[in-house]
Amino acid sequence: MLTPPLAAQVPTERVHHGDVYVDNYEWMRDKDSPAVQAHLHAENAYTKARTGHLGILQEQIFEEIKGRTQETDLSVPVRRGDWWYFTRTQEGQQYGVHCRAPITDAGDWTPPTIATAPTPPAETGAATAAPAAPTLPGEQVLLDDNVEAEGHEFYELGTYALSADGSMLLYGVDVEGDERYTLHVRMLDRAATEHEAGAGVIRFGSSDDLADEIPDTAAGALFDPTGRYIFYTTVDDAWRPDTVWRYDLGAEAPAVQVFHEPDERYWVGVGETRSRKYLVIELGSNITSETRLLDAGDPTGEFAVVWPRVDGVEYDVEHVVVGTQDRLLIVHNQDAVNFELVSVAAADPQGERRVILAHNPEVRLEGVEGFRDFVAIEYRREGLTRLAVAMVPRNGGRYEDTPHELHFDEELFAVGLAGNPEWAQPTIRLGYTSFVTPSTVYDYVVEENELRMLKQQPVLGRFDPALYTQRREWATTLDGTRVPISLVYRTDLVVPGEPAPTLLYGYGSYEASIDPSFGIARLSLLDRGIVFAIAHVRGGGELGRLWYENGKKLHKRNTFTDFVACAKHLIDRDFTASDRLVAEGGSAGGLLMGAVANLAPQLFSGILAEVPFVDPLTSILDPSLPLTVIEWDEWGDPLHDEEVYFYMKGYSPLENVHDTHYPRILAVTSINDTRVLYVEPAKWVAKLREVGADALLKTEMAAGHGGVSGRYSAWRERAFNYAWVIDALGAHPSGE
Repeated sequence: MLTPPLAAQVPTERVHHGDVYVDNYEWMRDKDSPAVQAHLHAENAYTKARTGHLGILQEQIFEEIKGRTQETDLSVPVRRGDWWYFTRTQEGQQYGVHCRAPITDAGDWTPPTIATAPTPPAETGAATAAPAAPTLPGEQVLLDDNVEAEGHEFYELGTYALSADGSMLLYGVDVEGDERYTLHVRMLDRAATEHEAGAGVIRFGSSDDLADEIPDTAAGALFDPTGRYIFYTTVDDAWRPDTVWRYDLGAEAPAVQVFHEPDERYWVGVGETRSRKYLVIELGSNITSETRLLDAGDPTGEFAVVWPRVDGVEYDVEHVVVGTQDRLLIVHNQDAVNFELVSVAAADPQGERRVILAHNPEVRLEGVEGFRDFVAIEYRREGLTRLAVAMVPRNGGRYEDTPHELHFDEELFAVGLAGNPEWAQPTIRLGYTSFVTPSTVYDYVVEENELRMLKQQPVLGRFDPALYTQRREWATTLDGTRVPISLVYRTDLVVPGEPAPTLLYGYGSYEASIDPSFGIARLSLLDRGIVFAIAHVRGGGELGRLWYENGKKLHKRNTFTDFVACAKHLIDRDFTASDRLVAEGGSAGGLLMGAVANLAPQLFSGILAEVPFVDPLTSILDPSLPLTVIEWDEWGDPLHDEEVYFYMKGYSPLENVHDTHYPRILAVTSINDTRVLYVEPAKWVAKLREVGADALLKTEMAAGHGGVSGRYSAWRERAFNYAWVIDALGAHPSGE
């Protein structure tokens, strides 16, 4: 009989607003403590032992994911300047290889293609080697993540930026998982000489890097258009990006602070417009934003505010040229809850506003992208993403009254812009997917109104999309709200009216929408007769800004009751039954998992909580912790507001564990996660054990919020989780 680790109880009092809460496991917060390390390792050993019977199933799922994936492949090349840029993957390698090839015809916007074939099966007993990746003429390897990751258990690329002339690469890496990156500059100018000398594939490495290194940066640095200056951000002690710096590559001098934001509610980022006319500093809290612009021709000048921040007003800025005038397109929510699009003069952005797209209560306007000749507009209608195009007026006139919307045939889908760096390009690159359609890359040729498919994600083996059904259901909550549920399943394995094992996923925070998308790993569930469903609960953004507003702060419980309503709907309609229904969610979705475990444990046979935010009140009460102050706009401020304190205390998963029959629970976390600290699920599992719950904790000891790095490691992690899910569902362990 396996005995779970017994966590020591060291009472710690938390006193706020006259309330005393005794936390027996707060001692686990010190991750460098030998006692904490020993406890986490003991939990991992226990979890490994408890799931040992699933080892064959885990390996089977891993091989299924691997066998369906074209391991040696390359992305669709993206045109930038004089080059096509793309990323390769090679069979047997964990990470991508970032490459480019020269453009041979300046007028040709059709990306080059290479036929990549799957590895043929080897003869029994024969040694095999990974196939060599085919190359493009003049190909250059700019950055090989496999080389950079050597000797590190974790590796993540946080910045990958080219100078305007393509002669330098700026890249930033994190080898801990704590989202702090060291910037490097790689010189690419020797390529021309080697190419003229007839060299094959040219490979750059650390020997091409300048001595300049900038440690402890946030993600997302860039060169100014001249290539002389690097703009980057750093974080404060709470991991909040708060300061923008300018580093002069041409001078032996320290970086200059360009901007600092003292208000702890705001995060800061730096970028540039697609036109490269302006450098941009963007500041944002969860409910308020501000943008500052600087003419890129004067990179050492002062950034100017576009619109001064107003509490509760969010806006984004894009640059376009109408006739000969620089104008700014601004998507904002001032007196427009679902946002509207206006145009202002760049020279006087606080002056006259021309309304381009007026507020529509049925349409959530999400963003606009400006190009020389047209703009692309992203929005959401009826719970699905949409994309439309409007031409920029040539002679100072007005935009088309009705932008042209791109139409797709499926009931459920997701579409969005992807990889469009050039100001004067005649095409728009977009990505499309659904539950049954693998990720597909298109170029939309604007002048010809033509959608050209460039590539669809290969799925090896016997995948046939016609075998699968995707559909939309609607659950009704106690307050009468209709909540959408998206489902996908194998038509031949799920019989209508006969309850099937089902995995119900949910998130429901930050206005993040969980859209229908294809997943190779998910096929290992579907092909075992398992239904996959998404509960589009309030707190997300699927049905507009009010859908989000009604699932945050003092309305947060709606997120949890919506999920419960979705589970009940699936059970009542005989899609599934409570003994074959598992819930899954991660991060803020992990809070959802903890809350529904307390609220309706009888509905589920298992709950998978990934990097779960299950001790929210302790975290949001401590301004010194990462993210806390900015999170007050999402959850409320329990430190200063008594009502918020007791509201959060009423749903906090950790504080509401009670004596009941909980479903099986698996909590997965990472030791270096700076967004949701490992201590939260560690405490939660210990508290669940007090009431006899069957709860497991798995801690990655060299990873961050996104889990392990490397695709094979990620596949093994997903295989572990799915094997546990299948076991908790009681589904048949072998696929067809």
